[in-house]
Amino acid sequence: MKNSVKIGVLSDTHLHRVTEEFIEIYDRYLYDMDLILHAGDVVSPHIIDFLSSKEFHGVCGNMDPEAVRELLPEKIVLNSAGYRIGLIHGWGQSDGLEDRILPLFHNVDMIVYGHSHIASNHVKEGILFFNPGTATGYSASGKHSIGVLELGETARGSIIYL
Repeated sequence: MKNSVKIGVLSDTHLHRVTEEFIEIYDRYLYDMDLILHAGDVVSPHIIDFLSSKEFHGVCGNMDPEAVRELLPEKIVLNSAGYRIGLIHGWGQSDGLEDRILPLFHNVDMIVYGHSHIASNHVKEGILFFNPGTATGYSASGKHSIGVLELGETARGSIIYL
């Protein structure tokens, strides 16, 4: 039997400081998570410090300054509740993004990514591809979102529109 884990997932927050809006998102949706993931474009070490009040893992994105790049890797593979999770930001156009990041991971159950600011939650080639969208960054659709991964006997992702 696998342990049950609930993971809050963010990406593309593009915040230079911890804002009231970000604190409200955290307090409403993320306070009870076992783990927080951030899929890049954090922009400020202050956000990393804030999210590190509980177990936190993140990667840097293309818009992250050197101060963030010194703290976060470009990609990682995590083990949680018996699942292998690849975490990366991504690059280039939204079209084909999943095809570009897939070869960078081997033997993973899911790939969490960002960059596109477009939420995504689907299985492809037996792997759960999960993009939480953007909680506070620019959104062409005007929709902001975060994600939650629930890992237990099965792995399930959900997108929460803010």
